[in-house]
Amino acid sequence: MHSDPGQLSTRYAKSLLDWFQIHGRHTLPWQIDKTTYRVWLSEIMLQQTQVTTVIPYYLRFIEVFPDIQSLADATIDEVLQYWQGLGYYARARNLHRAAQIMRDDYQGQFPQELDQVMALPGIGRSTAGAILTFACGQSWPILDGNVKRVLARNFQVSGWYGQTVTMKRLWQIADQLTPAQSTAEYNQAMMDLGATVCLKTKPKCEACPVDQYCMSYQQGTQASYPEKKPAKPKPQKQTLMLLHRYQDRILLYRRPPTGIWGGLWSLPEVVDSDGIAEWQTHNLASEKAPNTINTNVLKHQFTHFSLDISLAVIELDELPHKVADEENIAFVATAELSKYGLPTPVRKLLSSKTDTQFFSLSPTGRRSFGESQSKSLI
Repeated sequence: MHSDPGQLSTRYAKSLLDWFQIHGRHTLPWQIDKTTYRVWLSEIMLQQTQVTTVIPYYLRFIEVFPDIQSLADATIDEVLQYWQGLGYYARARNLHRAAQIMRDDYQGQFPQELDQVMALPGIGRSTAGAILTFACGQSWPILDGNVKRVLARNFQVSGWYGQTVTMKRLWQIADQLTPAQSTAEYNQAMMDLGATVCLKTKPKCEACPVDQYCMSYQQGTQASYPEKKPAKPKPQKQTLMLLHRYQDRILLYRRPPTGIWGGLWSLPEVVDSDGIAEWQTHNLASEKAPNTINTNVLKHQFTHFSLDISLAVIELDELPHKVADEENIAFVATAELSKYGLPTPVRKLLSSKTDTQFFSLSPTGRRSFGESQSKSLI
């Protein structure tokens, strides 16, 4: 067994490619009727998201935005509407901006040079290499999450991915192993191996085509690689969302273009109940007190923190005559909510059918908080 990837690159690639012909994934939607645009879209969606999750979103997205031009000409609201639920919304914003750059600077075509591709929003070295390899027949190494795990185990690469020295070593190995010929098949095989065999937990080493080259397998240290990021307690944050309701309309507020849920429509947020009157006075010229406030109605997990959401319901007697920001504040009919890109927890709040339903018709005909309701809002 060699610890130097350069000495076994040919044999390693052959073993992997032979396995891929039989066991690899050849019929993913973006592998059929392949275009550079479709490959690019799939690679962006697959960042930090599993294939099985991506497929329905990809199919829906490609129907509405079939090419670079249609995506570039769309509004960001339209793009976010068809991205909602997939998470990591910066990917959608970057995708939209990159399409506009290609429309304006590259005659609507995808650039063919690695440095040009890497200069586009949301595209790093690995994603650029994958697109140019799969769609354009070029030869570049890749290093997505699955490939990192395979190489870290095969060659017992110490450290976690956030460390520069670890990533430098992984890129060095990837460069040495990636063949000049059949690069697309090899890169897909590496991703498939990580996704189906070299799993995060309980790797299927008995089915691995490169086990003879795997130092971790030979020494029984698979569980030690890749090394995990040093554990830190996840911060707990709180927010109070405001549900302004007039008849069948709900107030939505478009979030700033950057940050959490950037560009999505959501419910307004304040730190605590003391901020409700201030928000309403500034944005609606209203001092209407909330009908009810229910604390900790939903917990949402982000990658780096946990968010406890409380909800204040404000039943309005009439629509405000004027709002402070007409472009970013709208009263939307509940039947139209599905047309707006909403963060997942907000959508859950508005469509909940659980026993702790938030919106129900009280005997007086007004909506009250905390009673049961059979019909969801969206």
